[in-house]
Amino acid sequence: MRSISVLGATGSVGESAFDLLMRAGGPESFGTVALTGGTNVARLAEMARALRAEIAVTAWPECLAELRAALVGSGIEAAAGPQAVAEAAARPADWTLSAIVGAAGLPPGLEVLARGGTLALANKETLVAAGPLVMARARETGARILPVDSEHSAIFQALQGEDLETVEHVTITASGGAFRDWPLERLARATVAEASRHPNWAMGQRITIDSASMFNKALEVIEAHEFFGLGTDRLRVLVHPQSIIHAMVTHRDGGSIAHLGAPDMRHAIGYALNWPARAVLPVPALDLAALGSLTFAQPDEVRWPALRLAREAIEAGGAAGAVLNAAKEQALDDFIAGRIRFTDMAPAVEHALALAAGEAGFAQSPRDLDEVLHWDGFARRAAAQWQGAA
Repeated sequence: MRSISVLGATGSVGESAFDLLMRAGGPESFGTVALTGGTNVARLAEMARALRAEIAVTAWPECLAELRAALVGSGIEAAAGPQAVAEAAARPADWTLSAIVGAAGLPPGLEVLARGGTLALANKETLVAAGPLVMARARETGARILPVDSEHSAIFQALQGEDLETVEHVTITASGGAFRDWPLERLARATVAEASRHPNWAMGQRITIDSASMFNKALEVIEAHEFFGLGTDRLRVLVHPQSIIHAMVTHRDGGSIAHLGAPDMRHAIGYALNWPARAVLPVPALDLAALGSLTFAQPDEVRWPALRLAREAIEAGGAAGAVLNAAKEQALDDFIAGRIRFTDMAPAVEHALALAAGEAGFAQSPRDLDEVLHWDGFARRAAAQWQGAA
């Protein structure tokens, strides 16, 4: 029986993973080591009981009493706090899904790699903030990283049996989010509620807003650079409103291999869960005749400046990824809290990158978690400073 852990079990990706695990037999097929979550303690406890987990962890210490009460009589251990999440990730498991949102996913992800486990990575910030460190750690310990973002899973699948040297470029698609058809002049008045409605995907609020600003895609471009070793000259983005083609690999002979599928995260999760085999999944096959047509457009970097910032961060190297990621998280916090406008997020990130570029050590990639956290804190302060000075 394979042992598994799910970090970020109560988020949208974690819920999809839970659905797949239960359909595949739940505790009769998997030995669940750890489940972690946030403030939705009741759901975390329900999942832990269903999968008979060894330990359930909430990232919020103030929720520990509630979690313990929800697990009374189950024999499941309860813990709380970021350190407890990292310690749960360090417990031996054959397969661990990292579905924690934001930079908080990096420390537990490093713990999985340190023990040489298989990390199914849905937390793109892990590679954006610390790509060289993360990939080096995996090489050192023999750990395996499997991409779970739908776009990176699509690239990974399209490259099976292929030589990366024959690849001319890789195209990542983007839905365009909630505001893809809005007049530019209206964007400054966009509300949090409007930015939180995705036209295709059912996701959490933060990632949905990131989709509207295209910062989600910007992070994915950096993640593809780190995971596959592709430079900016071999990475492209296309707006594809139907979200059917998730990524496409174009070879030097002019041929392209595209991965198509319904906008359902269970495919990418299930592929990583069963890799290198393929299993039957509860995801409907495409009916292309019913779809009728697929459309594509070049992204407008005036509407979505995040894409330009991603390209510049890749070319700058060093700590730029860590700074961009943390500044983006701060800017998103400020937008949700009403302190800045939707269109202020990219300028806040650009401000943080400009300030960081003048600091000693910026040109060097973070060598350990402490250095990542240093740049993370610097970038958050810089982004918050921008909104105060704007």
